[in-house]
Amino acid sequence: MKMNLNVPKVPLSKLRAPAEPALMRLPKGTLPFDGLMIASMLALMLTGFVMISSASMDVAADNFGGPFFFIFRHGLFVLMSLLAFSMLVRIPMHVWERFSVWLLFIGLFLLVIVLIPGIGREVNGSRRWIGLGSFNLQASEIAKLCMVMFISGYLVRRLHEVRSTWKGVIKPAVPLAFYVFALYLEPDYGAIVITTATVMGMIFLGGMKPLQLVTLVTTVSGLVGAMALAQPYRLARLKSFADPWADPYGAGYQLSQAQIAFGRGDWFGAGLGNSVQKLFYLPEAHTDFVYSVLAEELGLIGALAIVALYCILIARIFLIGRQAERQRKFFMSYVAYGFGFILAGQALINIGVNVGALPTKGLTLPLISYGGSSLLVCAGMIAMVQRIDLELKRERLGIKTKPGFFSRLLHRFSSNSATSQGSAA
Repeated sequence: MKMNLNVPKVPLSKLRAPAEPALMRLPKGTLPFDGLMIASMLALMLTGFVMISSASMDVAADNFGGPFFFIFRHGLFVLMSLLAFSMLVRIPMHVWERFSVWLLFIGLFLLVIVLIPGIGREVNGSRRWIGLGSFNLQASEIAKLCMVMFISGYLVRRLHEVRSTWKGVIKPAVPLAFYVFALYLEPDYGAIVITTATVMGMIFLGGMKPLQLVTLVTTVSGLVGAMALAQPYRLARLKSFADPWADPYGAGYQLSQAQIAFGRGDWFGAGLGNSVQKLFYLPEAHTDFVYSVLAEELGLIGALAIVALYCILIARIFLIGRQAERQRKFFMSYVAYGFGFILAGQALINIGVNVGALPTKGLTLPLISYGGSSLLVCAGMIAMVQRIDLELKRERLGIKTKPGFFSRLLHRFSSNSATSQGSAA
């Protein structure tokens, strides 16, 4: 007995593959993320949470009515940063490239409004934070990310000009000067150093000639030195850095207490939770000087393990940037390089300050120090590098995916803009 199912025949050309998820499946054996980068990031975040818990309990109990004040807040910041990571990793890099110029103005806007009384919050003589209820947004953290995006887009558009003329090298100095001036008014000297060094490093990797690099480094070093000597408190910091024990209870207090912490740590540390310096001896023990508490409790071995984790994280970022350059995805490569410079610079300066190799600066230790703005931005930067790695893998494997939400939104925005411009014409 024959059965007539009456199934219509559909041409093969009209058959469509099922829609791919936002983080699409790669072939078996190929991870959609960089395992070493994710592992090092999570290890640093977990270490930071543990050390902040250890370093902040006595300060919180004395000043904030309970020992778990900073622990709860930092735990919330960790969860927020992981949520931000999961959201930002889904945004295609061409969206960031499309709005790279707008991001420059957004960063400058944040740096300006933080200077307005009533909007910006002043802490220890610096106006660096925008008050958002119980949360303070540090404008310079967002601004550094915005500057990297703009310089990456600029290098893609003007790469030949950068590699052949002085004009292409000098042009980025104009927006950078506005950023530096706004940061100087806050003041945030550490952010000035990191932002300037990052821009110079990105332009150098873009093809700046060695003579141009030497000239710029000499000029910028002179300007930065003049800014450092322009304020009496910065001059005092430089003197205390040269010999912190000359005034151990005055200008050299922080550095001398940090060195005591390292001395107590010895090889294997005093044990987790057994730091003495965190008991109101070392100022900012859970923020700028958390690395000193870590070295006291975990010893030289623990301190070097943190350095190794940063080396792995930053090396993976630069290797992904190099791979993007090989695949001629120059915007992606410069973004990765810029984020690598920021993370490496902040880690180097913070650790250098803690061990007494650099003058005191108000820079957090990425992914470890207490602070929601720094943690969110660092997680966001790593998420974007993960997105770059994913897109590079897709291209190498020849896989095309259905446009996601952000791509469709950008296309709709572009279509509406073009329609409105046509109507106006």
